[in-house]
Parts: sequence; C-alpha cells; structure tokens
Amino acid sequence: MTASPLHRLVSRFAKVEPGEIAVVVAAFLLFFFVLGSYFAVRPVRETVATVLGTERVADLWAYTAFFAILAVPLYGWLVGKIRRSLLLPGIYGMVALTLAAIGAAFQADLGDLQVGMFFYVWISVLNLLLVSIFWSFLLEFFDGGQARRLFGVIAAGGTLGALVGPALAGLLVTRIGNAGILYLAACGFLAAIVCQRVLIKLWYAKPARAATSPSEDGVPRRNDEGLGGNPFAGIFIVLKSRYLLGIASFVVLLSLVNTVLYFEQLRIVSETFVDREQRTQVFALLDVIVQSLTIIAQLFFTGRIATRLGVGALLTIVPAVLAVGFLMLLAFNVFGMIAVLLVMRRWGEYAFIRPGREMLWSTLDTESKYKAKSFIDLPVYRAADYIGAQAKTALDASGSSPASVALVGAGLAVLWVLNGAWLGRRYRRQEPSS
Repeated sequence: MTASPLHRLVSRFAKVEPGEIAVVVAAFLLFFFVLGSYFAVRPVRETVATVLGTERVADLWAYTAFFAILAVPLYGWLVGKIRRSLLLPGIYGMVALTLAAIGAAFQADLGDLQVGMFFYVWISVLNLLLVSIFWSFLLEFFDGGQARRLFGVIAAGGTLGALVGPALAGLLVTRIGNAGILYLAACGFLAAIVCQRVLIKLWYAKPARAATSPSEDGVPRRNDEGLGGNPFAGIFIVLKSRYLLGIASFVVLLSLVNTVLYFEQLRIVSETFVDREQRTQVFALLDVIVQSLTIIAQLFFTGRIATRLGVGALLTIVPAVLAVGFLMLLAFNVFGMIAVLLVMRRWGEYAFIRPGREMLWSTLDTESKYKAKSFIDLPVYRAADYIGAQAKTALDASGSSPASVALVGAGLAVLWVLNGAWLGRRYRRQEPSS
C-alpha cells in the first residue's frame, strides 16, 4: 500500500506505522491546543499578578500548593466514578467555561481582586493537571515500544502551542484586551474537546491489549468504566512501590535543581542588567531559544534516543550536563554561564526528561497511570518547589557564597543522574519483551 502524503511527512520525524498516523496527528493537535491555550493565558496571569501586588502573590503560592493537594483526591474520585470518554472532554469543557466566565468578569473590571486571586491560583494548579491527564490517556493508548518511538513527536505539538499561544496573545491583546485573550483560550479548549473525542474514537477502534470486557457479538470491548477504588489510592500506590517512589524522587530532584538555577538566574541577571526592560528582553530571548531548540529536538532526536539508547538516556543526559555546568559555574560565575545552564536545563527538560518521565509509566496498570501519576505530578512537584525555595532562602540567609550554592547544585545533579539511571534500569526490567 502506498503511504499517504501525511504519513510520509510525519515519518520524517518519527518511525510511525501506517495504523498509528491518525492517533499521532490527533494527539499532536490535542497537545497543541491544550498548551497553546494555557500559554496564551499565562501572560494575562502575570498581568493580574502586577495588579494584585507582590505580597498577595506570595501568599497565593501557599494556596496554590494547598489546592494542588486537594485536587488529587477530587481527581481520583472523578476518575473512579466517571468513564474516561466523558471525563476527559468534560474537564476541557469545564476549563473553557471557567475561562469564559473569568473573561466576562475581567471585561467588567480587570482590577477585581477576588476574581484575580481565584484566577491566579486556579490556572497555576490547572496547568500541571492538564499535562498530567493528557499523558495518562496516551499511556493507555500506547505500549512501551510505541511510547519510545512516538512521545517525542507528540510532545512537539505542545511545544508548538507554547510558541504560538503567547505570540497570538502579544499580537491580539491590544485589539481584544485581556478578556478577549481568555475567550480565545476558551475556544482553544473547545478545539481540544474535538481532538480528545477523535482520540477516544480511535482508542475504541484500536485492538485492546488488556482491560477489555465481552460484548454481545463476542468482540472484546475496552473497559471505559470508572476505575473505582479510593480517591486517595494514588498516595498509597506510590508509598507501596519502590519504582514509583523512585519516580517521585526524580521529580523532587528535578524541582530542587530547577530552584537553585532559578534563584541564581535572578541574582546574576539583576547584577548584570540594571535596566528592567533589558532584563525582560533577556528572559524573552531565552524563552525563544529554549522553545525553538525543544521542538527541533522533539521532532528529530527524542524518539531516536529513546529507541536506540533507552529511556535511561533521556533521564540522565540533562542532569549529567548540569552537574558539569554547576562545577563550571564555580569558575565562571557570570551571566553567559548561567544562560547556557538555563537553556540546557529547560530545553533538556522539555525535549528529553518530560517524555522520558511519561514513558516510565507505560508498564504500569491503569489506576497507577491516573491516580498515582496525578499525585506525583501535582502535590509532590509543588511541595518540592516550596521546599527548594525555602532551602535556597536559608542558604542565602546563612551567608553562603555563590560557589557554595553551585556545589549544592552539582551535588543534587549527581544524585539526579544516579536516580535517573536506576529508573532506566528498572523500566527496562519491567517492560514486556516485544
């Protein structure tokens, strides 16, 4: 059979079988609309933060962590009671309606503090949950071999959205206002519902490997019923599994290294660039460089590295580079060095680490993919952010030098490498032989 033009195009970036092309395109577009809509809204969130003021925003970080913890049992209860074919499009519909309602409130008064605080916390919790549920469903769809081949090119859809979303917001905000940006993002989530419905239809049509139930005609049907169980089951699943505790430790180390780099970035940029507009230009340039490098890597390298070198390589490349980079920061504590480390960290996280983390879940059962995964992706991640920030503040208060901070960062990165290597080996042992 002659390959279609679309199949030939996608096959340039990943080894896609003819029967996989529809789901890869649908998943690519779904991730594009989800992250594109979120990243279009994020500049509005930062504008709202300037209205709220730094003291209120600092207080809202505690609320964000609190509601991230509350979201886990709520999501666990929903997954337990509602079919995924209804729940997942329903979540995107809820997001679209909420964005439209907040947009209407902002259209009346952008300075409404109560609405602004709700919006800031809600969108900050939501972004991690949206990414988590996207990958949870794909992990039901693909086996381990498919995940290694295809997750890189699918992740590129989200990266493209992260480029297009804020670009559209910047171009259109003077014409449609901040409320209009929220309406635009709501439309993006409505498009995500269409993509999710297409994926669900393809999921039903795909031959099931497991989790099926008989039907009247004798053809196996996918078990789309609610997962049942305890809404808090994800916590207990993680605590009972060394493998999942390893994934949680990986996320904690990732967050701690990110926090060290983030605060060092703030210090060095503040010392190097006196003009605030220059600082904004620097951060914007770094964003463009990171997203551009990421989409190239996701299209051409991520799947090939995972297939040929294994998931462990995706998990260890970046922390190994950062360990060396932190040591170099001891000798060259200047903006150029921190800029290189920032680009490497963020590019590597989006291009290699995030797809690799998602692949780790491909060997696990459905309940783990939804309940345990959301527990690690939300409260564990946010708690590590908070602990890292407090630890960095304590280091600064104790009078630690930049060299000491760099050594701490290097030590954390080495632990991160060891943790990633262990996870890669465990994943290889757990994966069924093809």
